[in-house]
Amino acid sequence: MMNVNDYAQQASEIFVLSDSFVRIKELIDNEDSTIDDIADVIILDPALTVTILKLANSTFFNYPGKIDTISKAVLVLGITEVYNLVIAFFTSRAFKELNVAQDYLDDFWCKSVDCALIVKYVGVSLKIPNAERLFIIGLLHHLGELVVQQLSPEKASAANKFTSTELPWDKQRQTLGFSYGECAAELLKQWQLPYSIIEPIRNQDNSDFAYSTDETKLLYLSKRIMLSQFDCSSHAIELLLTEDALQQLPIDENILQGAINFCDLERLSILSVINPGAATIF
Repeated sequence: MMNVNDYAQQASEIFVLSDSFVRIKELIDNEDSTIDDIADVIILDPALTVTILKLANSTFFNYPGKIDTISKAVLVLGITEVYNLVIAFFTSRAFKELNVAQDYLDDFWCKSVDCALIVKYVGVSLKIPNAERLFIIGLLHHLGELVVQQLSPEKASAANKFTSTELPWDKQRQTLGFSYGECAAELLKQWQLPYSIIEPIRNQDNSDFAYSTDETKLLYLSKRIMLSQFDCSSHAIELLLTEDALQQLPIDENILQGAINFCDLERLSILSVINPGAATIF
């Protein structure tokens, strides 16, 4: 039986991030690189350039002026935000040829975008430091599902069939021996993404909060808020979000409702760039 490392290893050989991504990552990791150095590599990929400019000018960032060059995008949004957009672009491209029905993939990205929007909204509302990385954590949190769907579709199908009294991640571990979150973390480790992105994703289903970072707690809560609107809409909310979990961060009803409203406002604009097919269902 394949373990989580086996899945991640095979997936890293199938779903490969491009040479452009590797080069951009090297530049961002190099303190001597300039904004123009990074922009020069990005503009070599027209699709990436268009995607970054579309997102940079979307209401999601709410910049009052026009961002018409990559250099300005890096200057205005910051290197971390632009790097997150680069990760989002190349991740969606890597999984574009996944051997699944388009409806399945569209649904997957809808849920991923909603989780990303919720975790970003809640993090900003709570003034969590370095909140710019929260969006990409939410967007990538469930990539393990696509990995298993590609390599063992029958197991993915079994893992995705849970009752209203079962938690999805419990069913995943029962079926696979690991959760989709753990598989996503291992793939991102293979891709050499930052530890600050990998660890919240790895621990998103850990209900022992003793050593959890704020980012991990935010993803834990935001994922469950998202699922209450989708796959777990028939679950008792107390099963998804225990009182102990809700007490980990000062989240009130206004923040919860604000996060859901934020999704409704921003979902379409993000989906139209990351996965245009999913945007057509709204």
